[in-house]
Amino acid sequence: MDRILLAHGSGGTVMHKLIREYFVPEFDMKSLGDSAIIDLPDSPIHPFTPSPLRLAFTTDSYVVSPVFFPGGNIGELAVYGTVNDLSMVGAKPLCMSAGLILEEGFLMKDLKKILASMADAAKKSRVKIIAGDTKVVNRGKGDGIFINTSGIGILDDGVNISPLNIKSGDKIIVSGAIGSHGVAVMAERNGLSFKPPVLSDTAPLNQMAQEIIGYGGVHAMRDPTRGGLATTLKEMALESGLCFTIREASIPVPDGVRGASELLGIDPLYIANEGILIAVVRKDAAESLLVILRKNPLGKNANIIGEVAESPEGKVLLKTRIGGTRVIDMLSGEQLPRIC
Repeated sequence: MDRILLAHGSGGTVMHKLIREYFVPEFDMKSLGDSAIIDLPDSPIHPFTPSPLRLAFTTDSYVVSPVFFPGGNIGELAVYGTVNDLSMVGAKPLCMSAGLILEEGFLMKDLKKILASMADAAKKSRVKIIAGDTKVVNRGKGDGIFINTSGIGILDDGVNISPLNIKSGDKIIVSGAIGSHGVAVMAERNGLSFKPPVLSDTAPLNQMAQEIIGYGGVHAMRDPTRGGLATTLKEMALESGLCFTIREASIPVPDGVRGASELLGIDPLYIANEGILIAVVRKDAAESLLVILRKNPLGKNANIIGEVAESPEGKVLLKTRIGGTRVIDMLSGEQLPRIC
């Protein structure tokens, strides 16, 4: 293929191929992830920071359409998405930037609402928006509003959250029900309604992540956004070189998401989320970590959904409700375009 397709931004196999073949060789990337860890030399910037200083850095762009959807909007999504990317490597988010690209004709009242939601989301996440930029493009050259963010967080001594730490025997936990964000955006985009109504799950995960990191036994974490639970688990299986087996009956799926999926012929495992995390944890810590997660309002539907084995390497296997086994791979195309 000689042109960019929507699928190149889906988070699935096509996007991974694009990154691996174009970006990695040009930028000499050693590792890929939503956040990078930066180890700085001794620098007493603040008396309460560890020395040497360990920072996490992330950047992301938000082009969701429509910009307002049930349960949220592009502004709070941008803040929470940045906070969550930092949190998944074990960092405590500190501050972020926000760059806005506005299309000529965008309503001022909508801009005001989005900015207010960003400010509220930053307050809830305990981060500061400290820098930004604004550009305006001609009418018809954008899609209302796009937002780019970058964020910085700090890591405590000894925190090492990475798929490379995953071991055979580990348990796989999901912190909440899957699929709500993707279905909410799709419904608003296409004028659909479901009973019960489906609201986006967009939320900050930093507090919940720090609670389980503080207990110990967390080897790796990810937030299953583009490509959903299935694609994210496949990424982690490939990075760790191990096999993930999950149980369909243990995966929490809201009734509205299940009904929408059946109606539209889509798989909830591949639908985007914006307010849940996957944690791969030490076997003997799993039940205690599950209790901690369920005490947090965002983790009330947390469940242990599977475990890790030595082989087959890099595979994700789903034990179905009827007793069969299904091989899970990355999203191959674009199931729900522009969900973040």
